[in-house]
Amino acid sequence: MSGWEALILGIVQGLTEYLPVSSSGHLTIGSTLFGIEGEENLAFTIVVHVATVFSTLVILWKEIAWIFRGLFKFQMNEETRYAINILISMIPVGIIGLFFKDTVEMIFGSGLLIVGCMLLLTATLLTFSYYAKPRPKSSISKKDAFIIGLAQACAVMPGLSRSGSTIATGLLLGNNKATLAQFSFLMVIPPILGEALLDVLKVAGGENIAGDIPASSLLIGFMAAFLSGCLACKWMINIVKKGKLIYFAIYCAIVGAITIVSSLLG
Repeated sequence: MSGWEALILGIVQGLTEYLPVSSSGHLTIGSTLFGIEGEENLAFTIVVHVATVFSTLVILWKEIAWIFRGLFKFQMNEETRYAINILISMIPVGIIGLFFKDTVEMIFGSGLLIVGCMLLLTATLLTFSYYAKPRPKSSISKKDAFIIGLAQACAVMPGLSRSGSTIATGLLLGNNKATLAQFSFLMVIPPILGEALLDVLKVAGGENIAGDIPASSLLIGFMAAFLSGCLACKWMINIVKKGKLIYFAIYCAIVGAITIVSSLLG
């Protein structure tokens, strides 16, 4: 992987992690176009995902600090309830990671057809959430947190947007737009960091997951994903507040259709 390829793919990851268009799907498309496969692709994907987690920590540091201040009061308060909801939302994706990791990795290697189909599904979810009649709630309940977590677990499929799925599900459940966007971005931090920790343990155990990818390319990809992720995170929160997700539904439908046609013709 060259430095230019790392730069482009890093920017793609940073933008699409927060915009509801599927970062995994776009990385798969980009990697296919550049001919990047196997361990090299896996290592780069891990690095840029960790970079976007760091961008979330930077943009939402006030909200994260608010949660931890409340937790250290050691009492059941608003912050503690919020943290509990995040833990509840992690249950489905945790089950997928522990028991179905090999199946998921097999699906990720199944080519562009699945990516195109999942992009069309993302477009459908965003469209439903746009036209659904709002039933605003003051806060996210434990039940809603679990259902949103189920949406996040389903979004391990390449092409099915994690942010799009969780935000669309939350909107269909009648949750507040601004609160929902923030919750959607915070709930992904523990799973991604947990996955990164597992991969670090693999390296410590002598397993090579980086392949032949240069360290410079990993660094370029990390910085590109981090900086573009910071911009996209702030942008997406404003977009959700204004309720303009329909434009992303149109985009996903177009890209999904093109991807399906390309995979069938190829």
